[in-house]
Amino acid sequence: QVQLVETGGGLVQTGGSLRLSCAASGRTFSSYTMGWFRQDPGKEREFVAAISGSRSNNIIYANSVKGRFTISRDNAKNTVYLQMNSLKPEDTAVYYCAAKQGAITTLRIPYNYWGQGTQVAVSS
Repeated sequence: QVQLVETGGGLVQTGGSLRLSCAASGRTFSSYTMGWFRQDPGKEREFVAAISGSRSNNIIYANSVKGRFTISRDNAKNTVYLQMNSLKPEDTAVYYCAAKQGAITTLRIPYNYWGQGTQVAVSS
């Protein structure tokens, strides 16, 4: 069982930055693929970024955030981060951290552990 807690959301102006953190419980954090997803009210939850586990550190980004967002992990702290720069109003959403065992993927369904979400709002 893995429990995930996201922090770091907030209100920021267009062009600003935020760093989200996701703290995970469990002794096998390093083996998990970790992902960030986001959801706006009335829309489906969409993939943002993912980083694989087991020291391979493969990374995938959604096209909409490539070059602006950076995902990273600190296995010693059981934490995954999402550094968000050059934020736009369309980045406004609730951001969720997710975990899965096995290969990295952009698909939502294979992730079987989810945090409660943290709100990010970008004003124009």
